[in-house]
Formats: sequence, structure tokens, C-alpha cells
Amino acid sequence: MFICVHGKRAAQVAPEFAPAWEETDAETAVFDASPLGKLYGGAQGVARAVAARAGSAAGVALAHDVDAAILLARNTTGILVALDAAKALAPLPVESIAPPAMLTVLEMWGIRTLGDLARLPEPGLAARFGDEGLRLLRLAQGRLGRPLLVPRAESLYEDHADLEHPIAEVEPLLFVLNGLLTGLCTRMKADGVATGEIGLRFLLGQAPDHQRHLRLPIPIADARLLIKIVHADLEAHPPQAAVHRLEVKLASVPPRRAQHGLFEPPVPEPAKLELTLGRIRGWVGEENVGLAQLLDTHRPEPFTLAPHQSPHAAATPETVRTPRLALRYFRPALRARVAFENGRPKRLDAPGLRGRVLASAGPWRTSGQWWTTRESWDREEWDLSLDNGAICRIYRAPNEDWFVEGAYD
Repeated sequence: MFICVHGKRAAQVAPEFAPAWEETDAETAVFDASPLGKLYGGAQGVARAVAARAGSAAGVALAHDVDAAILLARNTTGILVALDAAKALAPLPVESIAPPAMLTVLEMWGIRTLGDLARLPEPGLAARFGDEGLRLLRLAQGRLGRPLLVPRAESLYEDHADLEHPIAEVEPLLFVLNGLLTGLCTRMKADGVATGEIGLRFLLGQAPDHQRHLRLPIPIADARLLIKIVHADLEAHPPQAAVHRLEVKLASVPPRRAQHGLFEPPVPEPAKLELTLGRIRGWVGEENVGLAQLLDTHRPEPFTLAPHQSPHAAATPETVRTPRLALRYFRPALRARVAFENGRPKRLDAPGLRGRVLASAGPWRTSGQWWTTRESWDREEWDLSLDNGAICRIYRAPNEDWFVEGAYD
């Protein structure tokens, strides 16, 4: 049996009788009263005890269905024990549960009460209103049968370690961090969650605290993978002094669930791929690793790297484009020598790219962002087709040498 209290003191009364309850709104709370029957002498005794605490103006209803108890409590004053939920709900007006769009049709059918609604045939109601119609039919019959929606208390996944002796090397720090992360991941797995962010704080005594915030592209609850990710980050960003205390905080997120298709090509495990990317960031710098994003500009190399975007996020139809011709940029650009004849390129000589020019397009003069020093450009561009099959783009800035910017695929 479920008991629902509707009144100003509902949120205070429910915790006095049950360890877990559903707070439907500010004045409605419902909980499982089955364990209280022997203590209070049956359902009537439980209802009287709850009503005495809720006040005379409150509505208290007992039913075998959660939503039936809520509906009855909201539409009654005093105590109502509904052993037959459908019979107790029958006199209630249909507008107590039906949305306006559905209510108009039901009134045209002559449906005025929940009893009228409960007698409608399921196939016809499903054909007219779909799943929502079936849900309201079962609600009117008092047999929706859903469980209590008990909110889970917010869990803090934090831990710390005060070191007896300051540690200045990375390896001993990882040993301490491994113990903290193992304990936190064990708690997260027990709660059915994972982490999407790692917060690290190292107290360095007299020096300023060393803090790191790592964003994970996928939820992870494996301490072994987390410690490897932290290891790669600490190698790239080690504390600048001996550590006296370290603190770890994990942000909880729902765990990752993926269904792999039988005919999909094999891909790297996302967590291991993130570990590899973390090591690459440590070698080349965080600013040089990420996903390319096009910029709304005409400057050369019109893209930037988004370091915090998940490489495993599915592309949306708006972002998926099929390129007809792609330019593969050389970074840095290849210094080249260009021979001209009658004002047009006739031969190109660059590292790994040499040949006679069969066709050329240009020149194009481009310039922009003259008001900035670092991002301004002013140059002459050509597209060349060589006798070895290569198609490339060359450019020359004013009073500078020629460069091969990239090759077309």
C-alpha cells in the first residue's frame, strides 16, 4: 500500500514515517506504507497516524497504486482508504488527468468522469491517442503500476591525503593518487555512475597551489585508466615544488552505454584512445591536439583546434559534409623555387614535390585583418597541376620567397 499526503505539511510528514518518499510537488508526498501496518494496526491505523501529523485540512489517501493514491489525496479532505482504486477514482472528473487537447475529444465522446474513461476499450483509445491514451486509461483504472520516484541524494566523490613528508617526484605522487582514485571509483561503481571530470589540487606549502582540471570525453569509472590519464597530465604539468597535501574530486555523470553493430568497422576503445591523446598532448602541447573547426574567415588555414570537444561525439547531419576537393596543408609550408615564363609558373621545385607545370590558375591576391599584427596576411596565390599528377597551391607574400601551402587530394 502507498500512502499520499496532500497539504502544507506533506514534505515534513513523509520523512517521519518512511526513509524514502516521492515529493510530487511542494504540497504532495507519497511513500510506501506496507512496513507500517503491524506497527499501527493496519492500513486505517497508518492513515490516522499520518493524518494526525498532517493536520485536519490535509488529504490522506491509501491505495495499491502510486498515482491512484496521489489523485485521491489531491481530491479529498481527511482519510480515504481505497482498497478498490478504480471504484474510488470513478467519480473524479476527467479533467483531473486529461490534457486540454485530449479533454476536448473526450467531452465530445461524452466522457465526463474517470469511471467513464476506465470503461473505454484499449485498442480504440490507443488508435486515437497512442501511448498517452493508454497511460491515462490505466491511470483511471488505478493500475498504472509505476514505482516511487525517490530522488537520489547528491553524492560528493572527493578525497584527500595529508603527506607526512613532502613529495617532489611524480611517481610517489601517483602511488598516493592511485589509492584515492581506486576508492572513489569503487564508490562510483556501487552507485552506478562514472566520472567526466577530474579535479586535482596540490598544496605546495609556501608556493601557490598547483591545480589541474581534466575533462574526459567519455564517462570513465576505471581507476587504472584514470591514473594513466592523470600520469600523462602530470608529466606535462608537474608541480613546481614539493607537495604537502593533495586533493581529488570526481564529477559524477551517467555511465556510458554503447551498442555496437555487427557490420561496423572496429574502432579503438574510447577510454584507451583518450589515454593515447593525453600522452600526445604531453609531447606536443595541448594547443596542438584537438578537432579541426572551420572558421568564418577568408584567411589562410581557416580552421582552429577545439581541445575540449569529444572526439567520439557523433556528427550531426548539419555538420556532415562531403568534400569535393580537399586541401592537405603542409605545416610548416614547404619553401619552394618557382620558374616563370611569360608571367606564369612553368616549373616547381620543393622538397618532395617537383615537376613541370601543366596548368595553372591565378594569381589571386588575398589580404585581410590588417588591423592585427599576428593574424594579418597579404599574399599572392596560384594553383598548379604538375606533370607527375600532383595538384598543389603555392603562395608568396610581398618581398618574400615562394612556399607550397598544401596539396589537393
